[in-house]
Amino acid sequence: MLSKENLLAALNRVEVNRGAPGVDGMTTAELRPWIAVHWPEVRAELDAGIYRPAPVRQVIIPKPGGGERMLGVPRVLDRLIQQAVAQVLVPIFDPGFSGSSFGFRPGRSAHQAVRVARRAIEDGNRWVVDLDLDRFFDRVQHDVLMARVARKVTDRRVLKLVRRYLEAGVMVDGVKTPGREGTPQGSPLSPVLSNIMLDDLDRELFRRGHRFARYADDLRIFVRSKRAAQRVLDSVTAVVEQRLKLKVNRVKSKVVPASVMTMLGFGFYFVRGGKVRVRVDPKAVERLKVRLKELTSRRWSVAMADRIAQINRFTTGWMGYFQLADTPKVFQELDKWFRRRMRQIRWKEWKRYATRRRNLRALGIGERDAREWAASSKGYWRVAKSPVLDRALPISYWDDLGLKMLKPTWQRLRPAW
Repeated sequence: MLSKENLLAALNRVEVNRGAPGVDGMTTAELRPWIAVHWPEVRAELDAGIYRPAPVRQVIIPKPGGGERMLGVPRVLDRLIQQAVAQVLVPIFDPGFSGSSFGFRPGRSAHQAVRVARRAIEDGNRWVVDLDLDRFFDRVQHDVLMARVARKVTDRRVLKLVRRYLEAGVMVDGVKTPGREGTPQGSPLSPVLSNIMLDDLDRELFRRGHRFARYADDLRIFVRSKRAAQRVLDSVTAVVEQRLKLKVNRVKSKVVPASVMTMLGFGFYFVRGGKVRVRVDPKAVERLKVRLKELTSRRWSVAMADRIAQINRFTTGWMGYFQLADTPKVFQELDKWFRRRMRQIRWKEWKRYATRRRNLRALGIGERDAREWAASSKGYWRVAKSPVLDRALPISYWDDLGLKMLKPTWQRLRPAW
């Protein structure tokens, strides 16, 4: 864990990931110079097994579906050490993990989990157990987790170090709260530890012959009947609560038809011949529109080129994730709404009668229509839907400005199934 090669790889990873400072205020840019001076004493403490991690800084962020999620931000030195530990734990544990586990694993992705789910549904598993682990990262019992880490790790110093990270606690308003259970979301160790913790559940599901897909604590089990799904929900709940000492949220956990189930922002629908297609979860579409409303706000005074650059970064990333969806009409309708948002921005930018008339004429609108609409007292949103502004600012106009629409981006990124 403390080899030069492993530590350098960890340092590079921490610097690339950047992130906010921890309780000591040190940034990732300051880490390398600090290490050059202080690493010998840190190394000595690690060798002696007496190194004490600092508590994490608590950060509360809103959840997409409502509520709040608590993240723990370790100081950058602890991120470096945790990353170094994670880099040696992953090769030890990952080869033994289930093929149906996709979260936070090298060479695995959410897209693979969605493809596995689609195949399971297509094979006749039309009912889904949607299991919700209640505050998983906050409820992990340290003794239960460390027993599973110790199955393959024998170095007592590493075991003690991992345990101390689990028990480092949280700093809230200058007061340290001890860490009696849970593993803070946001730390480099958290992903591999969560997979170690849930590997027993994966093995039990595999032993029972279930088709399932798990991404971190997001689990879906696919069965052929509603009655069977209810039995599976009850029996798996018992495994989670009795063997893993975790808690299942009985309100959110449910049995649903495959056409209703959503997973990682995607849903599924059926077409002729029993084929299954992928759609975007409507909640994801709503979150997209909320963000695009922010980026196309008329109150945001910014040059159009800068606005488009920021929009493109967002839409390209969003479309890169949702490229699996078989819903071109959805993206086409979103593009119509999106272009109307852009047209109202341009209309507001023109402001005055003379500017609007001149620009409409330059864009091919006749004199009569240009005068009439330039003098219009209608609101921006209403004018943005008018045939005149639609003709003046067509798709080609935005293409020339470099604006990337959703459907063309989807067509470009669309993978071969």
